[in-house]
Amino acid sequence: MSTVSRAPKRSLASRLPVVHQLQQSVGLQRGMLIAGLVVSGVFVLTAIFAPLIAPFGFAQRRDDAGIFGAQQPPSAEHLFGTTVGGYDVLSRVLWGAQTALFVIVVSVILSIFAGVLLGLVSGYFGGWLDRVLVVVCDAIYAFPSLLLAIVMSIVISGGQSSLVGGVFAAAISITVVFIPQYFRVIRAETVRIKAEAYVESAKVIGASSNRIMFRHVLRNATRTLPLIVTLNSSEAILTLAGLGFLGFGIEPTAAAEWGYDLNRALSDVTSGIWWTALYPGLAIVLVVLGITLVGESLNDLADPRLRGRRAVAQSAGVVAETSVVPGGSLTAGPGGLGGLEDGESFDEHGIETR
Repeated sequence: MSTVSRAPKRSLASRLPVVHQLQQSVGLQRGMLIAGLVVSGVFVLTAIFAPLIAPFGFAQRRDDAGIFGAQQPPSAEHLFGTTVGGYDVLSRVLWGAQTALFVIVVSVILSIFAGVLLGLVSGYFGGWLDRVLVVVCDAIYAFPSLLLAIVMSIVISGGQSSLVGGVFAAAISITVVFIPQYFRVIRAETVRIKAEAYVESAKVIGASSNRIMFRHVLRNATRTLPLIVTLNSSEAILTLAGLGFLGFGIEPTAAAEWGYDLNRALSDVTSGIWWTALYPGLAIVLVVLGITLVGESLNDLADPRLRGRRAVAQSAGVVAETSVVPGGSLTAGPGGLGGLEDGESFDEHGIETR
């Protein structure tokens, strides 16, 4: 009685998207993914526990010992020194991670919700609505993203610099920039998927348009969203920093923001005061680099040609170790494989023996 071998079931942890991609990666690609995950994880943990890690508040200028003082060099009391406004640089950097994470979450969630919904409706129904949405989104997509974010920030914030108002103004202005990207991806996938046989079968049995869109089309059209989310997260940090650097971001009394701190440190650099600009700049570079490494690694692993490299390497190793002659694996002497096929053999000095 023959038995059919079954593939082993994957564990629950291996079914998670990032864990599964990590198991598929190999070599330099795995190193890049691990480095990106470590940097991104440190960023998220720092943002969550910033109130516990930061030695001072983001707008605090004095403690029990007195006023901090402006542009103080790094010392035991202030490890990263103080800014021109008298704030602790280390505390501003740590609290800035919380602001950046909040803006990323709000902007990505809002842009996904709006972009996916518009792309799904536009791609599925088509017609005049599709043409109008495509023209509008293409016009927004062609507009310079930072300039569009500046305009939307001015319109939304209205000069308000409160924590909620400033953060939401920055997040919503970034959302407007991201919506066309999700719209274009989801619309293209919807147009392709609605021509599949299972969608036509659902129409034949009388399924409603809403059920087909959200039950069959949506779940298959959003497989590339994790890749776009990671890349957009790094772009959101750069856009937020650009808004703050140009003076359209969040005031220091409302929240800590790396771009604003860089703007205030411009005059310090020419005076030899390096610590006020170095640490916010390093925070931006490291976080963007970490998120970008994760996004690029996931993008490479999503390619079937790159995804199968590990399997190909393993198969090559198995073939190389396969024994094709009794007593061991096939090896060629000085005469090559042709010499073996002719029955020739050679001693250790390469002399032919019969």
